[in-house]
Amino acid sequence: MKRFVAIADGRVQRVGYRDHVFEETFGMDISGYVKNLDTGEVEIVAEGQENDLLDLIKKINIIHKPIAVQSFRITWEQPTGVFSRFEIIRGDIQDEIFERMDYAGKVLHSIDRKMDTSLDKQDQMLEIGRETKEEIVGLRKDTGHYLEDEFKEIKKKLSSIEDALVRAGIQV
Repeated sequence: MKRFVAIADGRVQRVGYRDHVFEETFGMDISGYVKNLDTGEVEIVAEGQENDLLDLIKKINIIHKPIAVQSFRITWEQPTGVFSRFEIIRGDIQDEIFERMDYAGKVLHSIDRKMDTSLDKQDQMLEIGRETKEEIVGLRKDTGHYLEDEFKEIKKKLSSIEDALVRAGIQV
């Protein structure tokens, strides 16, 4: 067993970073906590097997919009075994509600931007579909006119062949 205490600084509060840290511990035998500090930093205390802890560190020392960990300080300590699970330590209820609302607003904004992009792509695909349909309709018309002209020419030639056969005394 090992234990680390990490301090993450950067854009780590009001962006869902604690939830991210919490989610990354699922499926791992890691206990401890993650909490916001008054300094704007986030503290992570984790105990578990060294390879699990190293894996967790890689997954939480990130820059992935909207989270931007600019500094990640780690101190290794002796495990205490005091934690039974990994949890998020929450602060004042009003601050937590505002943080959740800020994060929800960012998520909704992100969804809105993705929807706009998706709608733009749909519009582009519809325009390509219309252009393709117009091309096909034009090709059909051109092919139809060409075949009509060819059939007229074939009829003329057959008629002249038929006339020549009749003049030669051959019944058709």
